[in-house]
Amino acid sequence: MADTTADTGAGAPVFRVDSVSYRYRETVALAGVSLTIGAGERVALLGANGSGKSTLLKMLDGLIFPDQGHIRALGHELSAEALKDDGFSRMFRQQVGFVFQNSDAQLFSPSVREEIAFGPLHLGLSLEEVGRRVDDTLHIMGLEQLADRPPYNLSGGEKKKVALASVLAISPDVFLFDEPTAGLDPKTVSFLERMVLQLSDAGKTVVTATQDLELARVIAERVLVLGEDHRLAGEGPPDEVLTDRELLLSSNLIHDHSHRHDERGLEHIHPHSHLTDHGHQHG
Repeated sequence: MADTTADTGAGAPVFRVDSVSYRYRETVALAGVSLTIGAGERVALLGANGSGKSTLLKMLDGLIFPDQGHIRALGHELSAEALKDDGFSRMFRQQVGFVFQNSDAQLFSPSVREEIAFGPLHLGLSLEEVGRRVDDTLHIMGLEQLADRPPYNLSGGEKKKVALASVLAISPDVFLFDEPTAGLDPKTVSFLERMVLQLSDAGKTVVTATQDLELARVIAERVLVLGEDHRLAGEGPPDEVLTDRELLLSSNLIHDHSHRHDERGLEHIHPHSHLTDHGHQHG
């Protein structure tokens, strides 16, 4: 039987993850992870490829469920059985929005306008309200000129904007982003960073799974690190976590790199991010 008892106290977390473990067949994805995420927080879920961060994000969206442990979302148990309750399922899907890493997996409508309208229509809103939300979202995202284009004909950056727009139109309180800047050009990355900060300013909860240290520095007020053992390896404010060399090395988020710098052949070793530091120069 689904647990319908809500956490109603002031400051109750949006998500509470308690000793969660998960396997894909024989492959461990998460191992005893516990954490909480409060209302209005901007959290970066940082980890190398295969650490389990995308798996955890999918659990927070109720797409998959723990093999062991429990998750509470919006004050209720989040489980397959709980989501069979129409009232809870509707409330949850209206309040939690997920932006997939691969936009092609999220976009399926014949036009951008219809893509953005799908969520509000599915929530049972009036046609007038749906039209208003679509027009507002097209304007906010700068997509007016693309409104009648099929999403599959758009660029990667444009697809990402449409995917976010389709979630914005639902007007959720919680946004989940899975590797939102992967493969995008710098202009679109900057746009998405600004959008995350604006969502936060509007009181939204934003959880972003990424391995991009610079993105985490820009958008997060708290960073959670998943290690390669699929456990929570560390957490804290960005200025502490992102300067913790040993934590980042052990989590495979940076690596030691040796260099010879001059004609004397002097060599030293220092850390590099896998994604953001390879274009460095030395004076």
